[in-house]
Amino acid sequence: MSSLHTLDRQRRKRRSRSKRFGDWITYFIATGLLRVITAMGPDRASNFGGRVARWIGPLLPVSNIARANLKMAFPQKSEEKREEILKGVWENLGRTACEYPHLDQLYDFEIEWMPPRRVEVKGIRNFQQMLWDGKPAIIFTAHMANWELPAVCAARHGLDTTLLFRPPNNAFIADYVTDVRAGTMGRLLSRSRGAIMHVAASIERGDHLGLLVDQRYSRGLSVPFFRKSTPTNTTVARVARQFDCPVFGARCIRLPDNRFRLEVTDPIELPRDADGRVDIAAATEAINKVIEGWIREYPEQWLWLHDRWKLGKNRKRKT
Repeated sequence: MSSLHTLDRQRRKRRSRSKRFGDWITYFIATGLLRVITAMGPDRASNFGGRVARWIGPLLPVSNIARANLKMAFPQKSEEKREEILKGVWENLGRTACEYPHLDQLYDFEIEWMPPRRVEVKGIRNFQQMLWDGKPAIIFTAHMANWELPAVCAARHGLDTTLLFRPPNNAFIADYVTDVRAGTMGRLLSRSRGAIMHVAASIERGDHLGLLVDQRYSRGLSVPFFRKSTPTNTTVARVARQFDCPVFGARCIRLPDNRFRLEVTDPIELPRDADGRVDIAAATEAINKVIEGWIREYPEQWLWLHDRWKLGKNRKRKT
């Protein structure tokens, strides 16, 4: 028996070394590409990434996840229209990836500078309210357009924010991404089982909590999203219930000519229970409806490649 345990440990060590080596190779290739992309400048890099991804992306197997998701969400649209949306999804993803080294250059909005430049902001009064009222608040967003820009906006204008995020599985790439984010965004908090304690401490000291809530969350509550129930992150509703703090939505919209619009919603009135406290299930569903509305307006700018509904049995390879 002991020899079997020894062999098992040796196999695990070999797999661990192999994975670490594979991660390092991936990181080495990725950083080489990033150096090239950085040298291009933001506009050329974005255009290059968009063209390449729009051409190659739909041919990859992962696109079948997006096809199943789009068919479920938009059954009334023709297959040709859904394929066009899919191409746009890949173009947006390629642009976003190649814009990553240029985040500090992309955001050029100044509150005092009225004519819009690369970035314009709608709902600036709501942003100023959060900036000046000295109260904590929650800001949720989704993987739309360049979804990193709302956090860059908050940090650039001095809004104390704790960002809850999930690091990439590749440890080397995770370190790089964290370094980039740390230089352009607020405080970073890796999503884990103990993260909620740090979130509570952040809210108690008057900070703002920012998080992406549109992906599948296996430990979440199953609520409707595009008319189909799916496990959903309840952090926004739970924190709002505990601290009774305002909740805002923020989204990024990609515009022509490598420009962006950031939109900050008015404070969202979340449903409450008979005791006057935020109803977690109803509030989570209300937030999903806000995000669904955003996606329906610009479907090609959302990350349909994420396996949000686990529709695996319905996927078919496009022929």
